[in-house]
Amino acid sequence: METIDQYLNSDEILNMFDDLKQREIELGVEENEASPVLFEDFLKRYAEKVGEIINLFIPRGTHPGMETYLYGPLMAYSENGGKRHRPLICVAACKAVGGDYRKAFSSAAAIEHFHTAALIHDDIADEAELRRGEPCMHLTEGEGIAINVGDLALSIVNGIVMRDPLLDDSMKVRVALELVSMAQSTVEGQALDIGWARDGRYDITSEDYLVMAIHKTAHYSGATPLAVGAMVGGGTPEQVEALRSYGLDTGLAFQIQDDLLNLVGEGESTKKDFRNDITEGKRTLIVVHALEHSPRRERLIEILSSKEKDPAVLEEAVQIMQEAGSIDYARDYASRLTKAAKERLLKEIEPSVARDLLISMADWFVDRLK
Repeated sequence: METIDQYLNSDEILNMFDDLKQREIELGVEENEASPVLFEDFLKRYAEKVGEIINLFIPRGTHPGMETYLYGPLMAYSENGGKRHRPLICVAACKAVGGDYRKAFSSAAAIEHFHTAALIHDDIADEAELRRGEPCMHLTEGEGIAINVGDLALSIVNGIVMRDPLLDDSMKVRVALELVSMAQSTVEGQALDIGWARDGRYDITSEDYLVMAIHKTAHYSGATPLAVGAMVGGGTPEQVEALRSYGLDTGLAFQIQDDLLNLVGEGESTKKDFRNDITEGKRTLIVVHALEHSPRRERLIEILSSKEKDPAVLEEAVQIMQEAGSIDYARDYASRLTKAAKERLLKEIEPSVARDLLISMADWFVDRLK
């Protein structure tokens, strides 16, 4: 097995951003043009590689049973790791402020393992069936094992950063405090989400939803990866806060777009978990807006409360949301968020390939539905 030091010093990692600039030139994008390297290409090119780095931080057990019931399930889950946008934007933020982006890998890995824990626990709370096209861990391994694996992923988060030889002690403390704050924000948002579902709350306003989504998703999906990446890269306080703000807005837009994709995404329509947000009764921005504006509010509540899986009934719920203008409202809200965020970032962060990637990220977040 390769070590983390071998990865950090490999030619592929060391040349990551130079490689992207070369690709940009090959595509005909000149240095003085505004067109950025596409974030989607960045994800495709480096998701697997950064995933390998992240998985190097997973410990191994001292007993065969630990591998069977703990470390093995975590490794298998992490290997099916999705697009890896959180760790990659952490790395890009470090580079955007002129830092050695290898210093961002431990923070990126820590955030990704927190993400893993959040998803495992979230699936249990939601009684979900599928995650990334595969049966959820609590269904394949049992709830007890799944909870414990999620706890393991949480337990290694700060240790990953504390053991990073590339960071000095004061920086390790700064990052650890950021990660603690991120975790608290996430569980605060999760408390609202779970509590509203438990109590059958359908009096939620759009403002309530935004508080929940910012806490539950935007901090760990955008704000913290970008802010921490800027910190370890030696960014100024102004740069750190500019990237944090950018992450809050684009992280919220990412969540709204995910909610839209689950309802009306063409690619998602072939997946088994298509429209499972309705089955699970999730209070998304689309749902909350429809509850505020639809004359068929009571019928929508009936569907959301019934754990319905019939495609025809799920389609009826989507029609109610469309008739209320809720699909368009959410799409426009996400677009406005990212447009304003991009305009601010262009003024606050100096031009670079990494900044262009982060600008392109916002477009990718909202263009996935098109």
